[in-house]
Amino acid sequence: MHIQIVRNYILGYIRITVEGYFIERFINLCLKKGILLWNNKRKKSTLLEVNVSIKDFREVVQIAKKSQCKVKIKQKKGLPFLFHKYRKRKVFTLFLGVILVCILALSNFVWNIEIIGNETIEKQELLQTLKEQGLTIGTLKSKIDTKMMVSKMRLNRNDLAWIGIELKGTNAIVKIVEADKKPEIVQEEDYCNIVAIKPGMIVKVNALNGTPLVKEGDVIKEGTPLIGGWLEGKYTGTRYVHANGTVQAKVWYTQKEKIELKQKLLSKTENVETKYSVRIHNFTINFYKTLSKFEKYDTIEENNKLKLYSDFYLPIEIKKQTNYELEEKQITYTKEEAKEKAVKQAKEKLDEQIKEKNTILTTYINYNETEEYIEAQVIYEVLEEIGTKEKIVF
Repeated sequence: MHIQIVRNYILGYIRITVEGYFIERFINLCLKKGILLWNNKRKKSTLLEVNVSIKDFREVVQIAKKSQCKVKIKQKKGLPFLFHKYRKRKVFTLFLGVILVCILALSNFVWNIEIIGNETIEKQELLQTLKEQGLTIGTLKSKIDTKMMVSKMRLNRNDLAWIGIELKGTNAIVKIVEADKKPEIVQEEDYCNIVAIKPGMIVKVNALNGTPLVKEGDVIKEGTPLIGGWLEGKYTGTRYVHANGTVQAKVWYTQKEKIELKQKLLSKTENVETKYSVRIHNFTINFYKTLSKFEKYDTIEENNKLKLYSDFYLPIEIKKQTNYELEEKQITYTKEEAKEKAVKQAKEKLDEQIKEKNTILTTYINYNETEEYIEAQVIYEVLEEIGTKEKIVF
């Protein structure tokens, strides 16, 4: 559709207003006839502004009459009208012709790759994989076999559950669904033990099937068997089973944080400088001196690719670099302030590790004090289930 809009700009189009009580009927009749309307703006319920190509204009007028609507020309746009306006200026006309040829030539290549759906997989990693399959910036669209690329990426990457590649204008849209990392599943018919996934002190063992191998108060390590996948019978002897049950234990999480009593912090001033550069494919033009006038600064970069329409990108990228001046300030904490800050930081990090369903039984806090810093050690004692099934291999 966007290519069609570009084509209409080349061939010329008209901005019209359609006024009447049956605007919806007018739009439906145009769609039924296959007439492209774009940049629609509804001013009010009885007034519509819309673009239409030169070749469709007469038919649009006829449709408007059938819909009991009035059509007025608001603007005439596109190269034919531009050429007519500057028809006596040969250099300008030649320049526009060169631009037109360049745009048509550039439309045959991919100038932007958009990746949608990645959460844990890095974008650069996916771009590298696409490059290995033959899709990169500047690739001729006619040489891109999307079906082949999709098939190969599905075979070569286990972290992709689904992938689709769509070429729209000069934009390649790559949509992915990441595969879930599933743990090894022990089937119900398999013999298995229940083992510890982390160290701790046993609080409760509930063996539904199998032989308990630990008891309350036992301190165990990661990998320690908790419920054995067998049963002992007086007459049957040893019989292997699929162990089932739950084991709860106290588990300890520790985090240390150090806070210097005297610190040098950098803060932003009101001074800002902005620099621009242009990148044309692999060639960069800088419009600024390399070094910043600030001694210390924080930089934020914005990259914007030029495009004619939403999916018609050009191989031109505008880079905006904003430098924020930083000044150094020295602050001094009291020992109580440092203790509070260290404990807060430690707890925030520990909270990220604890699952919501687990219960924090006790919190222990220890301090190491010197004249230069305060170090806080925070320990969470947490009650949680620590067992997982492990297949018995004979």
